Amino acid sequence: MRQDITTFARRYLALAAVTACCTIGVAHADEPQADSDWKISVGPGMYVFPKFPGSSKLQVLPFPVQDISWKERFFSQGPDVLGVNVLHGENYHLGMSVSFDFQSRSSSDDARLKGLPDVHYGPKLRLFGDYTWWAFTGALAAYQDIAGTGQGLTAMADLFVSAPIGNWLFSMGPGLTWANATYTQTLFGITPQESAASGLPHYDTGSGLRDIHFNVNATYKINPHWSANVAVVAGRLERYAAGSPITERRLDLNGMASVLYRF
Repeated sequence: MRQDITTFARRYLALAAVTACCTIGVAHADEPQADSDWKISVGPGMYVFPKFPGSSKLQVLPFPVQDISWKERFFSQGPDVLGVNVLHGENYHLGMSVSFDFQSRSSSDDARLKGLPDVHYGPKLRLFGDYTWWAFTGALAAYQDIAGTGQGLTAMADLFVSAPIGNWLFSMGPGLTWANATYTQTLFGITPQESAASGLPHYDTGSGLRDIHFNVNATYKINPHWSANVAVVAGRLERYAAGSPITERRLDLNGMASVLYRF
């Protein structure tokens, strides 16, 4: 029996950046294998993430969740709107996707942000790779802004250990996120002009570690067609993100819950 534990690693770790985000598919040996090249699961979902990076307040966003793939080559999964596994095998995937996350900031989010420019979310190009050995999965992903939102480049490294218990599949493990100078300046930096407009102190940034985080994911197989999933990423902001006057707290929480129907 092989559990499809790499799905969680391939997806948005959209969740720590994520935001993420991200669900995990469960394949059981006692399930009939469909002849179709298509695998389709859809259902309602709910994302929870900071109001803006560094915010102490969380916001909830209802959002449809999809897990669609064709011949294990092309896929649409959660925030990965469209992706391709360029190389893949039973234990590994290498590929790319166009991915969305909800990292943004508006002056209306908090009174402290008055005078700072708004930051909009948009599509990003994601390059990813993962490898599974026994119960362990290592995953790497890089996200490049392709919409001109100023969110630059981020990269993540995560390690998961997974265990099936009855109808449950649990996955957990540590990870970290690196960000380039463009990203940190846009979301955590304050120029002299912005300082004068907002009253916050001038703050220069550079590239470096954005956060360290821990992933926890639980999937429950209700029956051969229905499954429920909960995923949480608890992080701690580091370096430029931690020291920014914009940051209200270093604790960085992201989560998702969903119910999926498998056709």
